[in-house]
Amino acid sequence: MSYLRIDHYNYAKPPHDPDGLHLIFWGKEACAPHHSFGPGIRDIYKVHFVHSGQGIVRTGNRTFEVYPGQGFLSFPDTRIYYQADARNPWTYSWIAFQGKQAAEILSRTAISKDQPVFPMDVMLMPKLYDTLVQLQEQSPSGDLRAQMALLDFLSTLIETFPERSAEQVRRTTQMEYIHRSLEFLHAHYNEQISIGQLAALLGLDRKYVSALFKKELGLPPQQYLLQYRMKRACEMLREGDYTVSEVAYAVGYQDIPLFSKMFKKTIGLSPKAYQTNTTK
Repeated sequence: MSYLRIDHYNYAKPPHDPDGLHLIFWGKEACAPHHSFGPGIRDIYKVHFVHSGQGIVRTGNRTFEVYPGQGFLSFPDTRIYYQADARNPWTYSWIAFQGKQAAEILSRTAISKDQPVFPMDVMLMPKLYDTLVQLQEQSPSGDLRAQMALLDFLSTLIETFPERSAEQVRRTTQMEYIHRSLEFLHAHYNEQISIGQLAALLGLDRKYVSALFKKELGLPPQQYLLQYRMKRACEMLREGDYTVSEVAYAVGYQDIPLFSKMFKKTIGLSPKAYQTNTTK
C-alpha cells in the first residue's frame, strides 16, 4: 500500500499588514500506520481535517481519540503530539495560517489549547484542500481567493463550534467530574474505597462531590456505589457458580453478614434466596 503526501504552499506576496491573517500552506496525506508528529512546537496555527481512519492527539495532560468528521488545531508555541492508528491510520488534509488576527477569531470558537478537537462542517471542510488547489491555479487572483477561502473556513468554524458560555463551560466541567467519578467507582468497586478517596482524586470537597452526584444522578455517591455493587452481585448470583461468600468478596465486602444485610435491603431478598429463585 502506498501512502500519499502532497503539500501546497501559498507563494503570494506577504500581506501589507504582517499582523493580519495570512494563509501559508495546505496539504493532504494518507498516513502510514503509527505516523506521528512531535511532541513538538510550531510558530503557526495548523488545522488537520480527518477524512478517514483514526488516530490520537495529545496536548498538555489530555489525550483525544480523533475520528473521521473531526478536525484538530495546533496552536503556536504549544506542544502537541499526534499519531495515526496502527490498524486504521488516518487520511487527513491540513491548512496552516498565522497572524495576530487569528487569535481573536479563534477566541470566538470553543476551540482552545485544552480542547483542540472539533466537529467538521460536512460541506466546507472536507473539500477545503481541493478548493485551495483549484484556487491556486487561478492566476493572478488565486492568492486573494485562497485568502477568502480561509476566512470562509474560519467563519464556518465559529458557526459550527461557537464559543461556549460560562454556564456551558461550568456544565461541561461538572459532567467531566461525574464521568471521572463513575470510571473510578466502576474500576474499584470491589475494593475498600471511600468517598474521601474519590473526592481527593478529583481535587474537590466531599460535600461538593456528594451534591453533584445527587444533582446529576439522583443519589449520593455512597448510594450509587452500593447499588452498583449489588447489581454486580446479582449478575454473579444468577450465574449460579459462586457462593454467597465469594460474591461478597468479589464486590468489596469482607463482612459476609453485612453484605447479606445490604443485599436484602437493596434487592428485597437474601442473596441465597435470590440465587435460588433466579437459577431455577
